Amino acid sequence: MTSSAQLPRQFAVLILVILACSFAGNHVAARIAFDHDAGLLVAILFRSGVAMVGLILLVIWRRESLRFKPQAWGWQLVMGLLIAIQSFSIYSAVARIPIALALLVVNLAPIMLALLTWALGGARPSRTASLLMLFILFGLALALDLPSRFSDSGEIDIKFVEGLLFGLTAAAVFACALWITDHRLGNMPGLVRSMLTIMVVFASTAIAGAAGLVPDGMSLPSASMGWVALSSLAILYGAAFSVLFTLVTRLDIARNAPVMNVEPVAGLIFGWLILDQVLGGIQVVGSFIVVSGIVMLAYTKIPDRQLSRPLRESKTVKCRETCMADS
Repeated sequence: MTSSAQLPRQFAVLILVILACSFAGNHVAARIAFDHDAGLLVAILFRSGVAMVGLILLVIWRRESLRFKPQAWGWQLVMGLLIAIQSFSIYSAVARIPIALALLVVNLAPIMLALLTWALGGARPSRTASLLMLFILFGLALALDLPSRFSDSGEIDIKFVEGLLFGLTAAAVFACALWITDHRLGNMPGLVRSMLTIMVVFASTAIAGAAGLVPDGMSLPSASMGWVALSSLAILYGAAFSVLFTLVTRLDIARNAPVMNVEPVAGLIFGWLILDQVLGGIQVVGSFIVVSGIVMLAYTKIPDRQLSRPLRESKTVKCRETCMADS
């Protein structure tokens, strides 16, 4: 068993930054694979397959129990299908728009989760949280360069619109998955929940591919670089996933999880260095506004004032595990 002694904060933060960069790198590798004709479903199968094997080994190593209430299995299936849709949507967004922008749009999930929780009878977002949400949306508008796009009298960039809609879908679906995690699967160990989720993602993707539901979804890369990219995305994602859950009890997730929001920044840097995806100055400013707003929101959005601090932190840990693991 892994020791539960927490690592010094500087090491924990460094590890989380490396994990965030690995998750961002998986999206860069995916874009390279798509540029060499790899299908979306093939990329998801590679990614989820390697992660699934790693998580199964961790569950066996830790001797986690798979005995749960019957209703939990139904919610777990729904959870897995939602993450499968989220995986398809975010890869579809990455294939169409710059990676940094796709990740920024997907990072609207915390806002959507807060609004969903409120709509389903939960706590209303505080005034501070509401202002931060508006701050994030303002930054996103700058990052997407919406003012100039709307003022441009030329033709609409259909690929950009599609990428934006896929990113919003990924955020909305992920918000629903986080709600289920917190309200229906909260008693299930995070490692087991993620293993079962990835298993559903892998199985549903394989079924969709066999049924031909996605045109060219199972197409293989047309060049060796595409195969290298597919292997890289699987290794980056699977390794980050496994390291996260191996060390999760030692990383003080309740306190340090917002560090993972550097993923869009890493995507911005990697997209520039590797893919020549250059954003304008206003877009870069908007990107940092979004990231800083999400970090501030993460530190202020615990609304359950009636709960004790240990219970609030436990609730936050469960949500953060899912949020990071399913990036």
